[in-house]
Amino acid sequence: MTIPTPGPRPVPSAPTPAAPAVAAPVAEQVPSTSFGRADADGTVWVTTADGDVKVGQYAAGTPDEGLAFFARKYDDLAVEATLVLTRMRDGRAPVESGAAVATKVREALVEPTMVGDLAGLAATCDDIDTEIEVQKRRKSEAKAAARAEAVAKRERLVVEAESLVGSTQWKPTGERFRQLLEDWKTLPHGDRSSEQALWKRFSAARSAFDKARRTHFSKLEAQRGEATVAKEALIAEAEKLSLSVEWGPTTSAYRALTDRWKAAPRGGRKDEDAWWARFRAAQDTFFEARNAVTAERDSEQQGNLAAKQALLAEAQALVPVTDLEAATKALRSIQQRWEAAGAVPRNDRDRLEGGLRKVEESLRAAEGDRWRRTDPAKRAFAENTVEKFEAALAKMQAQQAAAEAKGDAAAAAKAAESVAGMRELLAAAQRSLAEYS
Repeated sequence: MTIPTPGPRPVPSAPTPAAPAVAAPVAEQVPSTSFGRADADGTVWVTTADGDVKVGQYAAGTPDEGLAFFARKYDDLAVEATLVLTRMRDGRAPVESGAAVATKVREALVEPTMVGDLAGLAATCDDIDTEIEVQKRRKSEAKAAARAEAVAKRERLVVEAESLVGSTQWKPTGERFRQLLEDWKTLPHGDRSSEQALWKRFSAARSAFDKARRTHFSKLEAQRGEATVAKEALIAEAEKLSLSVEWGPTTSAYRALTDRWKAAPRGGRKDEDAWWARFRAAQDTFFEARNAVTAERDSEQQGNLAAKQALLAEAQALVPVTDLEAATKALRSIQQRWEAAGAVPRNDRDRLEGGLRKVEESLRAAEGDRWRRTDPAKRAFAENTVEKFEAALAKMQAQQAAAEAKGDAAAAAKAAESVAGMRELLAAAQRSLAEYS
């Protein structure tokens, strides 16, 4: 007789909390042998809800020993099923282990060869099935949560990647993109369509940054080529000028070269340092030679400075001019010695020359004043003017006397005013004439 096995129990809507595996008290346990019997002829039976079912024959021993043998077979299978169920509930056994034991037990229940609580064992199988469904559901929910978290993490990676597109910090940003890609690879796969859409955005951000970086360095490379040509040309000009002894023009030329250097395209830092060292070395050669000559010249000019300061003091002693002839002769000697003294430092040049120029101007003024006072035409004019004013004054005085004699007070007063005015003019003419005496 085949033992009917109950079908799988309904799976609860929520996970059933794992019940602690507590062994029932020995007194309450029902021995497996109570579910069967053994006949004297060696036949062993198991009791089911549908009646007794033959499970086998024992060849030796007492009926109780034969029954106990078949009960042990049940106990071994029941312990295995109970143990895997407990371990599954504790999270220590995988779904595959539970499914394998449940299949094994159900196959043993189809044509039983053991004695025990077959219905209870079938119920244990149902519990295993239930736990399998619970764990599958948990696993599915965990996978769904993991997929959702993966999508969220990928979204964060994409947002950061897109924020880096406009960066010009090429090296650190490139390293960050590489790290973002590695982080992307470690994430579990989620929803395929969402992942593909996010990957398109991530890939587009990487491509945009890489394109900008390549464009930048391509321009730099082209600029380095231009810089090489420009800087090498400037260096050649600087080296050509390094042996020049035309100090002023060459100094100006170097200033112009430096301005052109600053305006020229720039190369890489290493190249720029090397180019500048060569450019600067050419300038140093020129300026060291110029400075050596300048130092020698400055030493000579200090002696010239002392000589010219003494000559200036000698010239300034001629003013104010008391003897024009002697002063003119002395100044001529000073000027000759001044020219022979040579150059002086630039900072003192204007002061010394300005001082000598003032002395020269004073002597020219004195000479002009002497010429003016000795001019015959001007003296004759001054004398004629005085004579005319004296004659006019005498005439006016006579008119005043005649008016007074007549008792014409008004005419006398008017004549007196004319006399006073003429006297002032005469006095001025006489002072002018005195300048020619």
